[in-house]
Amino acid sequence: MTTQNLLVELFVEELPPKALQKLGDAFATVLGDQLKALGLATAASVVTPFASPRRLAAHVTAVADKAADKAVQQKLMPVTVGLDASGNATPALLKKLQALGADVSNPAAAVAALKRAQDGKAEALFYDSVVPGATLQEGLQKALLEALAKLPIPKVMSYQLETDCELPGWTSVNFVRPAHGLVALHGSTVVLVKALGLTAGNSTTGHRFEAAVSPVVLADADSYAATLRKDGAVIASFAERKAEIARQLAAAAAQVGNGARPIEDEALLDEVTALVERPNVVICQFEEQFLGVPQECLILTMKANQKYFPLLDAAGKLTNKFLVVSNISPEDTSFVTGGNERVVRPRLADAKFFFDQDRKKTLASRVEGLGKVVYHNKLGTQGERVERVRAIAKAIATQLGDAALVADADKAAQLAKTDLVTDMVGEFPELQGIMGGYYALNDGLGETVAHAIEDHYKPRFAGDSLPRNTAGVVVALADKLETLVGMFGIGNLPTGDRDPFALRRHALGVIRMLVEKDLPLDLGALLAGAVPAFGDKITDASAALADFIYDRLAGSLREQGYSAQEVDAVLALRPQRLALVEKQLAAVRVFAALPESPALAAANKRVGNILKKAEVEGPVDAHVNPELLQEKAEQDLYAALQRFVPEANAQFHAGDYTASLQTLAVLRAPVDAFFDDVMVNAEQLDVRMNRLGLLKMLHNAMNRVADLSRLAV
Repeated sequence: MTTQNLLVELFVEELPPKALQKLGDAFATVLGDQLKALGLATAASVVTPFASPRRLAAHVTAVADKAADKAVQQKLMPVTVGLDASGNATPALLKKLQALGADVSNPAAAVAALKRAQDGKAEALFYDSVVPGATLQEGLQKALLEALAKLPIPKVMSYQLETDCELPGWTSVNFVRPAHGLVALHGSTVVLVKALGLTAGNSTTGHRFEAAVSPVVLADADSYAATLRKDGAVIASFAERKAEIARQLAAAAAQVGNGARPIEDEALLDEVTALVERPNVVICQFEEQFLGVPQECLILTMKANQKYFPLLDAAGKLTNKFLVVSNISPEDTSFVTGGNERVVRPRLADAKFFFDQDRKKTLASRVEGLGKVVYHNKLGTQGERVERVRAIAKAIATQLGDAALVADADKAAQLAKTDLVTDMVGEFPELQGIMGGYYALNDGLGETVAHAIEDHYKPRFAGDSLPRNTAGVVVALADKLETLVGMFGIGNLPTGDRDPFALRRHALGVIRMLVEKDLPLDLGALLAGAVPAFGDKITDASAALADFIYDRLAGSLREQGYSAQEVDAVLALRPQRLALVEKQLAAVRVFAALPESPALAAANKRVGNILKKAEVEGPVDAHVNPELLQEKAEQDLYAALQRFVPEANAQFHAGDYTASLQTLAVLRAPVDAFFDDVMVNAEQLDVRMNRLGLLKMLHNAMNRVADLSRLAV
């Protein structure tokens, strides 16, 4: 058995660019995993993926030409079934052995070769055999077909094999794109596997226009990338091609000078990497007159429609230069430059036309048009939605500020959705909000309202910035609350990985604004206060929505490094001021590190269980009659509560949660003594209720910051 490196390549027509990297990684991963599972490769074998617009390939190190034979022990049947009373093989046993390929010409010898062992309560017969290891051709054939079957293909197409073109419908293949070549090299030896109507060889096809030779013959598996680059003018590695494009983009920007830099867009860089096999970056430009259009419009049209990289200056402003990643490298690039400049000009002209036309109408004049745009069949039009957002925004602004804030928030809420009926947003939906801000400034509404309109969708994604001003925060909160309350109110909830209205993102946005802006707003009041805006269109699902938001908050806090126990302890109390949660968590973390913490957490859990059981018969009041305290331990606990709880409460109300819990830590000794020496369920009713009242007083004092019982191990 010898090992050599293996190379497999599938040459196809142009693959879907947005899926290319996933296709390449999946092809290599599954192929490598299958070879390892078959014993042809080891856990130490390195799998390297390759993916270009017209090929998927994988290089696997240390692949054997044949897997090692494998000893297998197989359970046959219980002894009572396989052997008769004399110990001879039954017909059932002989039939089973024959099916396994064992020699049954001498039944006695066949039985003697079997092993007997206990299997549960019964004794069973076991058959030892050796399974020959798979040959590379057998194993690779299986691995290749498995890799192709498991490709995350976005959309399958059917095509007819070239050899059968005269027999339509006889031999068709289903794959992401028509395949035209297959390479399988073990070292320098071709492995004769087949797939998609192709038989493997040792040659491939290079760049469509710039390959030095065609076909490109590969000497061995290890020379694949170098040979393809030298003779085929193709950088086969997705990662290397991406790095080369990034390098060329930076170099071209430096050539432009004045601090120019290409716009950062990882998705665009990945897509362009999937479009070219041999990247060549060229510098182009457009007329400066187009810079009068909002730069977001120009950037979007260049990125989305043309896959260009706009250049920004040192201040982050768009310049009239842009970079094109070409798939050809002619000596004279003027044709490439001129062609791309001619192509982009009509796109920019369209953007300028939309911008000029939109500014002829004010945002206020477009409000009526929202009444003709359906938002949801159960929740009405965008016009109705706007009125709900206005009502919610007014209520929030009234709590947070003065009449000026209420007026600004109301005006922004009224106009926030009007850009949905503009030409620019109709062409580029991604610009909603952004264009509303520009048009608000054009209407003379001032920066406060304009920024609130532009920012009311924020945060749009994880890590996005929050609205810049308070009016923007109010409208953004109102907008997200309207969506959440409305969708929960009609039962339109996210399930599994389906969340068409982005309710998880909206919930996280509400959390971030309440926390990061330190807003003095109660979550329950916010949710309940939004319900009346819907009239009779929804049912009140505030409780379910609150649970949904707390679940999102718990996940976010765990991602920030808080333990599940810490998060559970704080959120168990359903804190209404989310801005204070992190302070509560910090206090819990300090408390948990105290030597008294484990005993107090355990005692707190015990107290909770006692009270829960007692309150089945009626509520327990946190009231104590000192004259009914008979035992010294209960007298000492009451005295400790009287002494330290007022101090802890004062610290709690001052927001010093850490000090509050530390003050209560001194209760450990009297609490331990109480449970050692006092029988809570005394026979005398008034004594029993008094002791329960004492425990209720203790429970209330200990659980203001967090439910400390959740810290008990």
